[in-house]
Amino acid sequence: MKKTLALLIALVMVVGLFAACGSSPAPAETKATEAPAATEAPATEAPATEAPAETTVELPRNETLYFAGQQWGTVNSWNVIGTNQNNSMAIAGNSGGYRTLMFETLYMFNFMDGSLRPLLADGDYAWNEDMTELTLAIKPAAHWSDGTPVTGADVVRTFDIGVQIGNNTGSGFGAYISGIEADGLNVTIKAALDENGNPVNPLKILDFLTGTPIAQAAWIDTVVARCGNDSVAILNDPGEDVVWSGPYTKYFSDDQKVVLIRDDNYWGQDASMWGKLPVPKYIAHVIYADNPAGETALKAGEVDVCQQFIGNIQNLWLNDGLPISTYYEEAPYGVCLTMPTAWYNMNVPVLAENVALRKAIAMAVDYDTIIANAMTNQSPSFADVPRSVMNPTAGEQALYDHDAVADLQWAGNDIEGAKKLLDDAGIVDSDGDGWREYNGEKISLNAVCPNGWTDWQASMEVVAAAGEKIGVEITTLYPEWSVYQTVFTNPSQTEYQIYMWSPDAASPSNPWQRVNQLMGKVFVGVENNWSGNWGQYVNDEADALIAKIPMTTDAEELKALYTELTKIYLTEVPSFSLMYRPSVFHAVNESVWTNFPSGDDGRNIPPADCTDGYGIAALYELELVG
Repeated sequence: MKKTLALLIALVMVVGLFAACGSSPAPAETKATEAPAATEAPATEAPATEAPAETTVELPRNETLYFAGQQWGTVNSWNVIGTNQNNSMAIAGNSGGYRTLMFETLYMFNFMDGSLRPLLADGDYAWNEDMTELTLAIKPAAHWSDGTPVTGADVVRTFDIGVQIGNNTGSGFGAYISGIEADGLNVTIKAALDENGNPVNPLKILDFLTGTPIAQAAWIDTVVARCGNDSVAILNDPGEDVVWSGPYTKYFSDDQKVVLIRDDNYWGQDASMWGKLPVPKYIAHVIYADNPAGETALKAGEVDVCQQFIGNIQNLWLNDGLPISTYYEEAPYGVCLTMPTAWYNMNVPVLAENVALRKAIAMAVDYDTIIANAMTNQSPSFADVPRSVMNPTAGEQALYDHDAVADLQWAGNDIEGAKKLLDDAGIVDSDGDGWREYNGEKISLNAVCPNGWTDWQASMEVVAAAGEKIGVEITTLYPEWSVYQTVFTNPSQTEYQIYMWSPDAASPSNPWQRVNQLMGKVFVGVENNWSGNWGQYVNDEADALIAKIPMTTDAEELKALYTELTKIYLTEVPSFSLMYRPSVFHAVNESVWTNFPSGDDGRNIPPADCTDGYGIAALYELELVG
């Protein structure tokens, strides 16, 4: 019923829109920098890659897909092998998969079923028997924007330059891949080996397949030459002459808007890939000042796809009657992949030495209040999806024995149970002031997250309230992000005692990667730690189990390992998740475009904003309303 209403309203809006002027007005503040409408280039011509610098002509609304919530600030560069590009429409990777509008990966990740769909790669990859080598081939049809073929040499050069200059590819995969070799279209990825001759981690090689944009070897050589082989210069090269393989390329960007234009010579229209071009000619993103501005534009039909958290989003169609849709028609409306988590600081003795204290606080937290207030019910409850080390997706939930850990799980707001746990551990209020003591001193902790992260702040307030209910003083602290990021990543800090950060959401290496982040010893003591185990928890038994998973292929054995790790996590409580949350939000306004993916349409296209991983398949099936 929601979608029927939305389409009826949208049809009225679009008929009026096209009858009036053939295109819709852009936000007033961006008119001066709109790129002009361009005529279709013949199929044999490369697309225009630059729009005139100044114009008031607008993009044709019926050819343009507008986004919000992805690009914040001006693009720094188009250098796909660089760093600090701030170019999220063209160069970005997240848990939904890499954004392949302009630069393509070997495979596309589909977080709905965990599958890897071939993109530049031709068919499935293959491991050798001991998982020390992975082989694949490149599609013969794949070619670069300059017409030259994509080959295995491009994959080799992409990896090698990453290791040389220490970009995201090098730092992310250099420890897991010893080298890549190519013979024409054939590629062999060699695993890095440990001291016993076993692969360090085959799962991370799968992440490489879906998370690394392949760059053209010849273009890399050009950049290296003009930068004098200086790593810093290469990383910061603007990349204005970059060569691409994807369906779109740069057209226009300034401090108010970024526009990509379809490359009508895109190789993916070959029958071996999509068999056609994506429907929208332009991909555009106005650079909004903040989330409320993006939400306003979505409501007005100026944005088609919005990657922002919108509280009580159901009111947009239930109360306001707007043609806005989410992936699911009912709560939680999206696919929850990650779990914002409260981490206990194990550098603080009272927390490190008292499992009962850690679990009591976690048991007392009213998670339903967090879900209602911070997430406006856009999250399943812990009663619906009992806590573990898994996200709520069916694939991950099937990876552990629920019955085996049921007596360890808690749904929250268990004040009496938490008090009994503390009493039994001898953590009591001995002086009658209402607060419990440990070793003769009042327990006093803080609960911390960045200032301005309002949903996280609401969560920390609930944690503090839980402490008060069980006689443990917890005060909230909200430093600015510039301060917060320097403290919680410091492995020896004691300034923050309970603090929020999110483990990984979904990728070919998950849930292993998330479990490693929750309990892996490898991250302990790492300076400027953005990688995992932000509480500095050490458990040798858990570490040994974590080490076995990447080489385990037997499904039952894998389930046993994850079940045992879940037991350890729920018993030891080194941290506790506060909610389930989508890693990407996916709200669409169907005023102009329709046939966006939804959870009941049978297409298995993930709600990844039509841009990430296999979510880009949505661009090939969009339809104009009416």
